[in-house]
Amino acid sequence: MVQMTFQFTDDCIIGIEQIDVEHQYLFTIMNQIVDTLEHNEGIPDESQKLETYIARLKEYGQIHFSHEEAYMEEHQDLELERQKREHKYFMTRLNAIDLMDLNHEEKRKILEDMLQYLTKWLYHHILGSDTLIGKIRHLAAENPRGNYCAFTPKYATGISQIDEEHKGLFEIINNAYNLVEENTLGDKYDEIMTVIDQLEEYTKVHFSHEEEYMASTNYPHIEAQKRAHDVFLSKLEDKDFGENESDQQAYLEDLLDFLFAWLSNHILKMDKGII
Repeated sequence: MVQMTFQFTDDCIIGIEQIDVEHQYLFTIMNQIVDTLEHNEGIPDESQKLETYIARLKEYGQIHFSHEEAYMEEHQDLELERQKREHKYFMTRLNAIDLMDLNHEEKRKILEDMLQYLTKWLYHHILGSDTLIGKIRHLAAENPRGNYCAFTPKYATGISQIDEEHKGLFEIINNAYNLVEENTLGDKYDEIMTVIDQLEEYTKVHFSHEEEYMASTNYPHIEAQKRAHDVFLSKLEDKDFGENESDQQAYLEDLLDFLFAWLSNHILKMDKGII
């Protein structure tokens, strides 16, 4: 028996109406597949319903991604190429689903595995990419050397431990950016890696403190926070620095631009609501 429901929660709202509506509908289609698996076992038209919903998901996914990419292109979003790669990967996995000549149990197993994968991917994509549409800036181009990002009063939550740890995260990102922008990047590789590893470890500790605090106050949106934290950590853990120095420079700048944009957006959108 399938035991899952996919909820489009407030943390998934990015503030662009068309994209939000389309995300909601993607969740609706996945829930229709779940409902069919749960309540239509043995009914003659179950297979037809499932195949209809899968076809709808494939078609609507492609339409949605084209709308999202068009919006990003119109607004000259820095993340467009990354988004295109992620969309292509998702559609490749989705289009690989083939239920032909399978019995009921085989279809159920494939669809349950697919739904688990798709919902994890969709949550991670929305929280880790779509929420940042229009928000990522190239810090090296916009800020004076040495002061690429700073913790300002607008990021304060009023919870002293959380604010101090957020300040620490901003400082680590700023230190990493300063190292990246030095002319001797090749000589600084090990030092940069040390700072990135420090950021990852500090972030894990901070998120654990934040989640402990939320649990102690019975914060109602703790699960949404945990999902968001997982997205940020997965980005840090997924490091790929390219094969040469110029690739490393561009990759590290992109990574730090993303991390700062995600962190600042997460604080303003979610952490400031912690009570």
